[in-house]
Amino acid sequence: MACIYGDILKIDTTGASEMTAKQDKLTAKGVEASQKLAENDLARMEKYKSLIIKVGKAKQMEPAVIAAIISRESRAGAVLKDGWGDKGNGFGLMQVDKRHHSLKGTWDSEEHFTQGTEILINSIKQIKANFPKWTKEQCFKGGISAYNAGVGNVRTYQNMDVGTTGNDYANDVVARAKWYNGKGY
Repeated sequence: MACIYGDILKIDTTGASEMTAKQDKLTAKGVEASQKLAENDLARMEKYKSLIIKVGKAKQMEPAVIAAIISRESRAGAVLKDGWGDKGNGFGLMQVDKRHHSLKGTWDSEEHFTQGTEILINSIKQIKANFPKWTKEQCFKGGISAYNAGVGNVRTYQNMDVGTTGNDYANDVVARAKWYNGKGY
């Protein structure tokens, strides 16, 4: 699927940190750990595949990136309680923060996926405005980092994940997205 924000397969990534890998008691870290985490979420993710693809097409966003964010944020729903995570602040599979956004739809709905994807797209656009010399792919990765920690947290390309959850958010999401891309997302 053509994504106007860049090609996820062209983005460099170091994958998951040791801290993130420990969620599933993995001894590996990096891209291998990200792939295993994504794989561990695949059975749950399949329930949402058609909606993820539909929203991806509508918003010109790679469905694999939406799936990767869902995997990272909520483990495809496994860590949610009645649709909530992050001490009651994060809503839905994409963990939209109620402190910063008016929530839309139910926790696993098309409206929710659309809202989360629009937040990501706005983050990518803000990163592009802040860093006009960055390539499409660099802005795409920066927007993924900003989805977690805010646009102001992204100051350099090399250190964009410093300050994100696990200090690996964009790198982990990109590695998971590449894996989901190979699974038809």
